[in-house]
Amino acid sequence: MDSLGTPPYRAVPLHTNTVTAASVVVEDRVAAGRDALNVRLSEEIEAHGRPGIDFVDQPTFAVIPVVVENARVSVDILSRLRPGAPDFARGFAGLAFRINDDFSRFESVYLRPLNGSLESPPPERVGRAVQYFAYPDWPFDRLREQRPNAGYEAAADIGLDTWHTLEVDVVDDKVDAWVDGKEVLHTGGLAGARPGRLGLFVDIGTDATFSRLRVAPHSDCC
Repeated sequence: MDSLGTPPYRAVPLHTNTVTAASVVVEDRVAAGRDALNVRLSEEIEAHGRPGIDFVDQPTFAVIPVVVENARVSVDILSRLRPGAPDFARGFAGLAFRINDDFSRFESVYLRPLNGSLESPPPERVGRAVQYFAYPDWPFDRLREQRPNAGYEAAADIGLDTWHTLEVDVVDDKVDAWVDGKEVLHTGGLAGARPGRLGLFVDIGTDATFSRLRVAPHSDCC
């Protein structure tokens, strides 16, 4: 498949009354003349949460009532840092997929806009603008330590306060991702194919606005 635009996408409306908030606060927005959803961590987790337990590659997302297994998913994301964000915040925002009913298993691809080339990050962060992880067994730090060259994080031409289109394609144990039409990840997933819901993922210190969520199941398109 080619990049964004080829599959027969189906638009998925984003509204607070249709999503389930898991450790996040959601608000309806109008952004760039279109309906959008703002997502950020709850005040309790931001103020009192524990890294690796309440946030950092945890089930912190707005859950969408759409079930997919193998599919192409696209969403536009504008990410900012929240006031008082910790110094390790990077504007983390992206897609979660194959979320099970009790949120104990899911996969995700998310952006770190502050590590994108538009922000001129330090050299050690240049290749860490896009991240795949599989909850609960494979958070980013374990992947970085044990599988550093397996393609689970990558560079991207992204930055804060800028709209970017993240497109994720999952087929069985394969995960591909594009940002603004450019392929950034081509790697193996770590959880295996199974049906689950979609989510709009955020992490610590992030204020993210999501718009134009679209889905194309492989049974329909690919």
